[in-house]
Amino acid sequence: MTQSSSLNHSTDRILTGVVLMLGFCVTAPLLDVAAKLASASVPVGQITAARFVVQCVLMAPFVWMMGLSLRVERRQWFPLLFRAILLLASTFCFIAAIRVMPLADALAIVFVAPFIVLLVGKFYLYEDVGSRRVVAAIVGFVGVLFVIQPSFATFGAVALFPLGTAVGFAFYILVTRGLSRRMHPVILQFHTGLVASFLCLPVLILAEGRGIAFLDPVWPEGVVWLWLLGVGFFATLSHMMMTYALSLAPSATLAPLQYLELPVATLLGYLVFNDFPNALTLTGIAIIISAGLYMIHRERVTARQLITERAAPPI
Repeated sequence: MTQSSSLNHSTDRILTGVVLMLGFCVTAPLLDVAAKLASASVPVGQITAARFVVQCVLMAPFVWMMGLSLRVERRQWFPLLFRAILLLASTFCFIAAIRVMPLADALAIVFVAPFIVLLVGKFYLYEDVGSRRVVAAIVGFVGVLFVIQPSFATFGAVALFPLGTAVGFAFYILVTRGLSRRMHPVILQFHTGLVASFLCLPVLILAEGRGIAFLDPVWPEGVVWLWLLGVGFFATLSHMMMTYALSLAPSATLAPLQYLELPVATLLGYLVFNDFPNALTLTGIAIIISAGLYMIHRERVTARQLITERAAPPI
């Protein structure tokens, strides 16, 4: 392969990754829309279970067509279980939040997750994180407070649920970092859906008829079946898009694109539910996006400096 064709191939891979990441930003909020529509008549626990059961069913044919082995090493079962629990908890919290909160408000709070990952990386995993990125993370938390304050005044403690989603998703990302190096993304998605389904379904069975608002299952009627299928379908599609995007293009290229999810969620929230963030919430969203983009910029600068230092000839 010539240098020119190699460069074109690399460019094509990056462009494909960018397109897939943009696809994630469009399809992920559709999952939220479907969940919010379903929550009008279906308990949060049942919607959460539908998300993972549908994911498992959708991934099974791909596992078979790609000839992938379902075997999991014994040492991978605990992080796989932990990953499923984290995603299950964060999904439950988010659906419980958007049941009453506007999509954009809840999603803006969830975007504190990258800041949590950075701070955990610095102070717990002892990763090399500069002071500017730490300050950006703190500023991002201030932006979240701007969003939480009016939401808490309007919706009460439910406004804290997206913060639970952010914490759960941050640790989900950290666990996924380790597993993704040893497991195929399709197998990882299938087993996550399978494990989460086995965790959800017994809880729903035990909760039946007990009057627990978030868990007591009901029989969906009419179009509600479509919303439940949409939750699992868009969850599976969006996560696979993001997974494959990260395998084709550098994360530094893709990370800023993820913030496009916020305006898409805002637009869908307005078109479908007639929800629009107030001035204080919009200010918080702007702060979160600005802090996140600055943090990504500093990561790029640091990465370039490391490359330059390693390439420098010895004195």
